[in-house]
Order: sequence, then structure tokens, then C-alpha cells
Amino acid sequence: MNGGEFRYPWIVRRDIDGFFGLAIDNLIQFLLIATLCPVLAGIPSAFVFTRVLPGAAISVVLGNLFYSWQARKLALREKRGDVTALPYGINTVSLFAYLIFVMGPVYRETGNYEMAWKVGLLACFFSGVIEFTSAFYIDFLRRITPRAALLATLSGIAITFISMDFAFQTFEKPMIAMLPLALILVQYFSGVRFPFGIPGGLAALLAGTALAWIFGTMDPSAIPAAAVDVGFHPPLFSGAGLLDAMRSPYLWRYMSIIIPMGLFNVLGSLQNLESAEAAGDRYETMPSLAVNGIGSLLASLFGSCFPTTIYIGHPGWKGLGARTGYSVLNGVFFVAIALSGCVRLINTIIPMEAGIAIVLWIGVIISAQAFQATPREHAPAVVVGLFPAFAAWGAGILKLAYQGAGTLLSEQARSGVPINGFLGLLALDKGFIFISMILAAICVFIIEREFLKASLWSLAAALLSFFGVIHAFEFSGNETVSVIGWNAGGSYAFGYFCFAAIFAVFHFRQRSEGGREESLRRPPSGK
Repeated sequence: MNGGEFRYPWIVRRDIDGFFGLAIDNLIQFLLIATLCPVLAGIPSAFVFTRVLPGAAISVVLGNLFYSWQARKLALREKRGDVTALPYGINTVSLFAYLIFVMGPVYRETGNYEMAWKVGLLACFFSGVIEFTSAFYIDFLRRITPRAALLATLSGIAITFISMDFAFQTFEKPMIAMLPLALILVQYFSGVRFPFGIPGGLAALLAGTALAWIFGTMDPSAIPAAAVDVGFHPPLFSGAGLLDAMRSPYLWRYMSIIIPMGLFNVLGSLQNLESAEAAGDRYETMPSLAVNGIGSLLASLFGSCFPTTIYIGHPGWKGLGARTGYSVLNGVFFVAIALSGCVRLINTIIPMEAGIAIVLWIGVIISAQAFQATPREHAPAVVVGLFPAFAAWGAGILKLAYQGAGTLLSEQARSGVPINGFLGLLALDKGFIFISMILAAICVFIIEREFLKASLWSLAAALLSFFGVIHAFEFSGNETVSVIGWNAGGSYAFGYFCFAAIFAVFHFRQRSEGGREESLRRPPSGK
């Protein structure tokens, strides 16, 4: 304050601490992309570093600059020096979902990594469309969908495909991965500050990297080869690839993954806006969500298959003392390393085991939120909503097991040898994100005795089943492929129609009793 004029600094000392924390989180996403794209979608590393990551960097810097400007605008308007920008980066859950459930299956079916990449662009593009348009109808979405229905699916993915997989990898290489895990648990679970204010993520990354080099698990000879790739790699417009994917049969096949993931991204961003408001920084919903969507759209147009999102943890960065400069630094850093080709070099120096504890923690927090952010009485609905995600994870394990044994899922089905729940497991896998949402929503409305809403959700499930959007599948070698068409899942549609009929009966019974529910009241606990 000088002569009545309020001044807000572009950067403060604590922005450096915030930058290290946010940059480590985003760096892990970049390393995951670099590591998993070749393994799950067959995309060559050179393609990832020259086409995918530059596009991701463009989307990351756009959001970081906007949210920093937004925070500065809020600070000047309210004349406050403690405003913190919203943290922003690549959506971890969407990263795994699109690689495992979209790009991976396309690559295994076609053997063409470029098609897998193009369909990934398609998924990212439509996620951006959902995120952008949701800025204008988010209130309606929140009214019709119980929070438990949205968070249960997210929790299921976080438990299985994020936390569980990385927990296994941690104990696969305990000499490297367990020390970083201990550091992450201490800082993020207990909130203890490390000496000199060192961010927990940075401490974990440095400790894991040091152990990997000490125990000789890293390859020094890979460093010169990676250094050769250092140079200018500009983002390239990828609209032609996006159009190819739109003309392919995959446009509708994977909408049962893309639409729910887009909605989860929206709701997650909205909850993080609410969290920021609770911490004292109230940001406008519409522009915040719209720019989030524009970031994902931009990513898809310049080669990245991975949507962006407003990150969880604004109160943490605010408590750390970060303001707006940490966001700008984060965006500039990732543009610099992605466009200069340094990500491959970083990947040869820092082992994935040094950073997976951070992603493991993210998965745990997402899973816990499904129970913490919903009413206690809705906990059973959350549990029911976990089943389809577990089925999808189990189906993936089954496919790997059959492939390793030199046989196929289709052969097991033809053999007639019974495995309890074998076909049911595969049916829950198809469209599992929609299934999880629907089952959890039905259970919430039953708990609340809103039987008409439970019946309507059941009818929606029957319609989706009938046309094969959920449940219906056929064998294709060692894969199961969704079957879209008239009466594709008629038997499941009949089952959901039975749901709808039963719930409708109880709805009309309630009405006929004039609101008196004594005959339907649950017995006291323990009886």
C-alpha cells in the first residue's frame, strides 16, 4: 500500500516453494506419459517427445497463465495480498483412463499406434467440449446426479488403476520406492513441514533418484543418447489426425468412457473451486471451467491425448505462501522442457519409482474423497459403485493372464468350463464408468426413498443396455469388444426394466399412503 494505491507483487519468495511442489506433480504426469504411451498404446518414444508432450505443454501453460492472471485480478479487486492462483495441470485419472480403456484397446485391435494416438486425440477433444460447455449447465448437472454417483466411479478407478498398480510397483522395487513413499506419507498425511521448507514431492523425488543411482538400477549410457534429442520441438497442429478419428468407427464406441470422464473432470474442478472459496479465494465458476475446457481442446489440436484440469490442493499452496508467481513459473518450466526435448533426458535421470509415491497419494486421496465428501448414509452406494471398476481391473488382469498362458478369452468362453462370474465380470467391464454411476445413483435414491428417481435411472440403464452402450460385448481374440446396435444387450435391459418396475411400485405405494411411510420404515439398527 503506497499513498492509498494497492500493489500486488508479481512473485514472492514462497512462490518458489509452490513452484517446486506443483512442478513435481506435473513432471510426474509428463514422465507417466513418456513411460506408459509406448507400453500401453505402442506409441514410439520419439513420437511422444516430439508430438505429444509439446501439445501437452501448450495446454498447461495456457491454463497456468490464465489462472495466475485471474488470481492477480481478484487480489487487485479485493485489495488482498494473500490470493493464491488455482493449481492446474494434466488430469491424472483421465491420463490412465484414456491410455488403458481407449488407446490401449485400439492399438491391440489394429496394431497401429497412429490410430491409437488419433483416437486419444478424439477422447481429449470431446473431454474439452464437455468441460467447456459444462461451464454453462453445471448447476443442472449437479441437481440431477448425486455426488456419490460421480465420486464412486472416480474412486474405483483411483483404487484400482492408480493406487493399486502403483502400490504393487512400490513393493516390486522396495529399495528405491519405499523411502519416497515414507516421505510423501509424512508430509501429505500428517502435514508436517520438512526442514528449510523443502516440498515433500521434491524430497521424495531426490531421495528415490539418489537410491536408484546408488544401487545401480539406472543406465548412465542412456544419457548421451537422450541428450542428442535436445533441441527445438515445436507443437504441431494435429487437426487432420483428429478428423481421421472422427470418421472412424471408434467415435461412438468409446463415448461410454469419454462422457463420464469429462463429467468427472468438470465435477472435480468444481469441487476444487469450492475448496478454494473455503480457503478465502472465490473465483467465478464459468470462466474457470471454460478455460479448463479450452486447455483440453488446445491439447487435442496440438497432439496431446490428455485433458487438463484444476488440481486439488489450493488450500495447501495457499498455506505454503504461494501466490500467483508459482503458477506462471510452472507453465514456463513445462514449455521449456517439452519444446526443448529435455523430457527424455529427465526421464533417463529420474526413475519412475522415485515419483510414483506422489501418484499413489493422489489415488488414495481421490478414493477417500468419495466417502468424505458424501453423506455418511450414502456410503453403501459408493461401495456398490466400486464394483464395476474392480471388474474392469480384474478383466484386464484376466486378459494378461490368458495372453501369458498362450490362450485366449474366446477359447475359455467356447470351452464351457465354468469360472464363477466369468461372463458377469466381462459384462460389468463394458461401459463400467456409466454402470458405476448408474448403480451408485440408484442406490442413493433408494436410501433416500426417492423411488421414482431410482426407477428413472433404471430405465436409463435399460435404454443404454438395449443399444449396447453398456454391458454388451463379443469376443475378439483375447479382447472383448462392445456391441452397439438394436437389442445388443436385451437381457441386461430386461433386468434393469425389472429394477424400474419394482421401484415404481414402491413409489406409487408411498403416494397411495399419502406420505405415511410407517409400513416401509427400516427396522432399528441391530434388529
